[in-house]
Amino acid sequence: MKQEVISYLHTIKDEIYNLTKFLYDNPEKSYHETKACNLLIETLKNNNFKVIPNYLDISTAFYAEYGNGYPRICFFCDYDAVPDKGHIHGHNLSSAISCAAALSLSKVVDKIGGTIIVLGSPGEYVGGAKVTMAKQGILNDMDVAMMVHPDILTAESGTSKAILPLCIKFTSNDGVTYLKSNSLSPLDACLFVLNGLNVILKGYNGTVQIDTLLENGGYTPSLPHDVCEIRLYIRAVDYCTAEQVKDQIKKLVEASSAITNISCEVKINELPYCQLTTNKTLSRIFSHNLKELGVIDSCGVYDIEAGISMGTVSEYVPCIHPFIQITDRDDISYGSPDFAAATLSSFAQERAITAAAALAVTAVDIIQKETILSKIKEEFYASKKKIEG
Repeated sequence: MKQEVISYLHTIKDEIYNLTKFLYDNPEKSYHETKACNLLIETLKNNNFKVIPNYLDISTAFYAEYGNGYPRICFFCDYDAVPDKGHIHGHNLSSAISCAAALSLSKVVDKIGGTIIVLGSPGEYVGGAKVTMAKQGILNDMDVAMMVHPDILTAESGTSKAILPLCIKFTSNDGVTYLKSNSLSPLDACLFVLNGLNVILKGYNGTVQIDTLLENGGYTPSLPHDVCEIRLYIRAVDYCTAEQVKDQIKKLVEASSAITNISCEVKINELPYCQLTTNKTLSRIFSHNLKELGVIDSCGVYDIEAGISMGTVSEYVPCIHPFIQITDRDDISYGSPDFAAATLSSFAQERAITAAAALAVTAVDIIQKETILSKIKEEFYASKKKIEG
């Protein structure tokens, strides 16, 4: 079965390249990925997948399914790009890898059983749709979830940071503050909070980072603003810690409001991300298959500083998020226009097919060997019990 999967992948190399290039040529910002979504849906429909577009009333999300019964194997497709910069993180190639894995697995799943699910998950940069899908219970019936991310190195799935976005809004209670002498403005209240963040951070010994963006705070000397907002992104080792920091920030905001007599509001304005909890059993199987397919240059487990929506997914289903090197040039940096262009190179396309094959044959292992899935589930529930405890 594995050889059949691998052989089929080599027959669709051109189709996978064309998919990668179309997404590269048509970059679309988060939750506006209409062209990418439509092409992926068309590709899956042409290969007999049952597809639900506009999934969960998210216009650029979809649910695709092929097969019957269990186990249920889920692949994710991210396809948003950075505005004015394009696919500098390789989401075009990541989608192509997941799609290729699903197509190749569909050619054998009727013989071995199981169901393939492909979830089109837009909006990774601004609160990914994966989080909504997880919260809506879509993942509760999945057995494993997988995707491979392009990078400048090959690495095993590790951890990511929990991200908790906050919006703090200060509004003057005194009308037009610039008409009053020596009055405190919402900007003053914001500056009080921003200065206080350093005190909070000192209590976490470098394990927490807070990224800030001040909005509506600019003014001319005679015209201060009567509304001022701060957007904060709490980046922590786990979501529990992020929640603790949020509670401390709320106390700081309330103190600023009391001192300045400026009204305040604190809310979570985007979907938060939990930290990624990699299923080590699933990761070992995938890593072994990748090596068997000839990719032996892994640098080991890779813990990333960014937050990813796959972190929230890992709270609901055993999952992995490994990385595949897609350029052999040392002068290309991840997140650059050169990296985006590298997704179209012959080296990247070979690596994409290999990564897709590793995903597909890992799924074959899970379907054909019940003991593997049992170990994956045992680890998953033990990990959840530990976190909840």
